[in-house]
Amino acid sequence: MAKAKFERNKPHVNVGTIGHVDHGKTTLTAAIATICAKTYGGEAKDYSQIDSAPEEKARGITINTSHVEYDSPIRHYAHVDCPGHADYVKNMITGAAQMDGAILVCAATDGPMPQTREHILLSRQVGVPYIVVFLNKCDLVDDEELLELVEMEVRELLSTYDFPVMNSSYPWFSA
Repeated sequence: MAKAKFERNKPHVNVGTIGHVDHGKTTLTAAIATICAKTYGGEAKDYSQIDSAPEEKARGITINTSHVEYDSPIRHYAHVDCPGHADYVKNMITGAAQMDGAILVCAATDGPMPQTREHILLSRQVGVPYIVVFLNKCDLVDDEELLELVEMEVRELLSTYDFPVMNSSYPWFSA
């Protein structure tokens, strides 16, 4: 039986999640894919489907880049979930090299960590033109001043590597 012909009727955008290990990249990827699938059609992907290799499940970390696709009303997205662990930085570079934009996931509980900085630097080096920030795990931080400090640190990192920084407040979330 022949497969249906793929027709591209929306602009295609390559995006990906980057950031330090355990800051919530895969959880956010699963949430975006699931919400878009339920809202606009397509296949929902949960966390276990994204980090599906036996070693990833056993260690609880992303090792290989994972790919999911989803739609919005006006675009089709190919999303690369990059590993955050320092041992797998080559896999992150491979994923980032294809991105039109990245989602930097930073846990408010930790703030920017070593892989946060490295992923921003590598994104600049491979030519990722845009980074948006998802400040995660905000529900676990009681002190609003601490949230503002983390936001300021992330802004400084982005500025250090010549990524545009908007003067609006970042949204604070928990994936």
